[in-house]
Amino acid sequence: MKNDAVILGHSLLAVERFRDDTRHMVIYDVLDHRAASFGNKGERYRQFLTDGGYAAVREADRQGYLRIRQHAAVIEGHILPEVKPKKRRQNK
Repeated sequence: MKNDAVILGHSLLAVERFRDDTRHMVIYDVLDHRAASFGNKGERYRQFLTDGGYAAVREADRQGYLRIRQHAAVIEGHILPEVKPKKRRQNK
């Protein structure tokens, strides 16, 4: 997949983002035709998901059918990206 791939699925202002049960935003690449319920092989998607929907995407990622590129928590429509811990420099 290219880094500049077109993202299909939900737009950033999709109504799904503002639903009470939406907890996750994921961007993923579909790698296998067995993930047809998530999209077409070779394409990148953005989805706003409930906890159950996110669990299904994680399971498909674990099985190698798709690859999660980005995840963020969604609270009341606000997207909160995951913050990766900074590497600590060791003093010598």
